[in-house]
Amino acid sequence: MNNQPLTISSWPQAVMHMDADAFFASCEQAIHPELRGKPVITGKERGIVSAASYEAKARGVKRGMGYFDIKKICPDAIIVPSDYETYSLFSVRMFEILRRFSPDVEEYSIDEAFVDLTGLRRSLHCSYEMIASQIQKTVEKELGITVSIGVSLSKVLAKIGSKYNKPNGLTVIQGRDIHSYLEKLPVDSIWGIGANTSAFLHKLGIRTALQFARKDEKFIEKHLSKPYREIWCELNGMSVYPVVQESKTSYKSISKTKTFTPPSTDRAFVFAQLSKNLENACIKARRYNLAASRLTLFLRKKDFRHIGIELKLNRSTAYPSELFEPLVQGFNQIYQNGIPYRLTGVVLSGLMPENRVQFSLFDDTTKIEKMAKIYTSIDELSTRFGKHTVQHASSLPVKLQMQHKGDRKDVPQRKSDLFKGENKRQRLGLPMLHVQV
Repeated sequence: MNNQPLTISSWPQAVMHMDADAFFASCEQAIHPELRGKPVITGKERGIVSAASYEAKARGVKRGMGYFDIKKICPDAIIVPSDYETYSLFSVRMFEILRRFSPDVEEYSIDEAFVDLTGLRRSLHCSYEMIASQIQKTVEKELGITVSIGVSLSKVLAKIGSKYNKPNGLTVIQGRDIHSYLEKLPVDSIWGIGANTSAFLHKLGIRTALQFARKDEKFIEKHLSKPYREIWCELNGMSVYPVVQESKTSYKSISKTKTFTPPSTDRAFVFAQLSKNLENACIKARRYNLAASRLTLFLRKKDFRHIGIELKLNRSTAYPSELFEPLVQGFNQIYQNGIPYRLTGVVLSGLMPENRVQFSLFDDTTKIEKMAKIYTSIDELSTRFGKHTVQHASSLPVKLQMQHKGDRKDVPQRKSDLFKGENKRQRLGLPMLHVQV
């Protein structure tokens, strides 16, 4: 093997990846200063860990861990209900801070973003490392949370950098230093490489990111498909993935799930959860003018085992009223009486643009047109008065039956303390006031 280091010394492109540290838990600590330095866990309403502060992680708390297990290893843990609305406001403000430094920001997830810094050294009169440091300090000062940042020549390398020194780390991977960050990094830790590809690479004698990056191009083309050839380029400092500013407008599939506690054996309640999953998935599909040709539904039992079924639809659609019949048929096939279930989910797949859906000779086009008008009105009402202002009767048991009973029935403060002009479904997008103490 060639033992010479990868030597790309210039900055043909500078990409930054920012990853908020223990984001949900950090937001709670920012708005409740008395929680700082303590093991904070979100997810009380579900009975499992949604997110944990670094103080909790240091005690062995992991995502998905149950309420009982948390108390065994971390009896002084402070468990709070998730407040996704507030977390979203933090996210919006965090991305606004990024756009003060660069117009090229890709919102990768609620707590992650890629930023193209190329060419900003001249306009901001400082190095790429100093720009990243200023961003890091600004986020902490204004929002009271810390972020970890990686800066390098490509997205994949920048993401490796942001994970390298968490929390509150700043890692700059220059071309001449790439090899030192890849030599001990397991190949399955590379962004975009999953378990199956990792196992295949192990069979080829590739176990580290550096071994993968040092393979010659002919070897990569012979054994791997295009996505992994692109990752190989990115590891070698050749930027392939651009920073995409536009919001995502197309999907290969849309999935919606719901976990509920305590687990339920009530057939009507479990189906209602599934029905609401379907409504939510269809709302998103209609938002992007998509229609699905396949419907997958699945249930998770109390023991975390899954059971599901995939159904092919007679006509591509995003209207729940057309999907309830196959939903009921599939549910009847997989539901078992007396078994407690803790999660339901649906997946809409085989998506295509709504205007490309073909009608058959047997379709009632007049009925379909009327249905389209009904759902257009429902979507307009949801926009004006809040999601699920109008919903199907099959979803109503979700509202009527109390969930998260006992000491887990708390709601976030943002939902219990409404501002003037707000209601339970509509909130004002007010920025949070963070005061340093």
